[in-house]
Amino acid sequence: MAFIDDTNLHSEQGFEVVKKVGKREIRYAIHDIDGTHSLIRDWQPTMSITIHHAMTCGLEEGFDSDKEISKLIKNAGTKALPETDKFCIESAGLSALTQMEFGIRRAIEENAIPDELRNSLTKDDFIVNSEIVKRIWNGEERFNDLHESAALTKFIEAKTPLLFKMYESVLNGACRDKNTAEAWNAPEKWRVPGSLEFIQYLQSIGIINYFVTGAVIYNEGGMYEEVKSLRYEIGKGKTIEALVGSSWDQKQPKDEVMKKLFRELKIDPKEVLVVGDGRTEISSGVSMGCVVISRLPSDSERLRQMHIGFGTNFILDDYRKPALFKIFQRG
Repeated sequence: MAFIDDTNLHSEQGFEVVKKVGKREIRYAIHDIDGTHSLIRDWQPTMSITIHHAMTCGLEEGFDSDKEISKLIKNAGTKALPETDKFCIESAGLSALTQMEFGIRRAIEENAIPDELRNSLTKDDFIVNSEIVKRIWNGEERFNDLHESAALTKFIEAKTPLLFKMYESVLNGACRDKNTAEAWNAPEKWRVPGSLEFIQYLQSIGIINYFVTGAVIYNEGGMYEEVKSLRYEIGKGKTIEALVGSSWDQKQPKDEVMKKLFRELKIDPKEVLVVGDGRTEISSGVSMGCVVISRLPSDSERLRQMHIGFGTNFILDDYRKPALFKIFQRG
């Protein structure tokens, strides 16, 4: 049995105690990957320019062509895109399909859509669409209480996966492929400092670790290769018990993924540690009664305010904190 005991823990530089937990048993740990443990994906500039492209390109056939992908790779991060830059910061942790949906729906708001769709939408469609845009910005991912026409639903369902795949291609070309190749030779450069040591320590005291990501997991390349290049071992009984991901066309919010995992493994959320940098895993972990750690860069004041508002227990800038290893112990 492993437990956390933060009774005598106090804030220090780079490690803020927001809300103490006390002493309780911890059996499992759910970790986000990007930004939480891995620095390989400089995803925000690439997502920002991809969503901006969706908002402004008209979304006609071929909007996601190789030619357009090449342009986005070349221009990613070269200029400020105020709305989508801010959205990417504040939407961290939402499923990628929800983030892509935001871009498609903003295009509808901006009337940057094919004539055929424009002529088929009603006034009510535009009202509902704008309401969903607001809700996504506020961190929602399901909108079952709202009704939209078949034409609008069909368009969203068709274009969102295409934009997701386009974003992945831009991400690969802009940073992911290059950084993953470097990580095979110098993994420590692309890990949040102390990450591997902390996860290995959790495993050594009996805590089972899972990686949960909004990325799609496939056998070769992608997130699986990223994790392996950073020297996290994946498999039953290894450092990371399993890598749980998303899909190209079915929205899978992290809170739903976490709840499903808890049900399947018969896990009591109060025996779970959640480590992340996104709004969904943090707010969901808090709402389910987990112990929650936010991994945020020291200069990300806006995110710190948000995570404190979500109810996180601790905020740290990296894992090289002796106190972190002291509060988690084998029973």
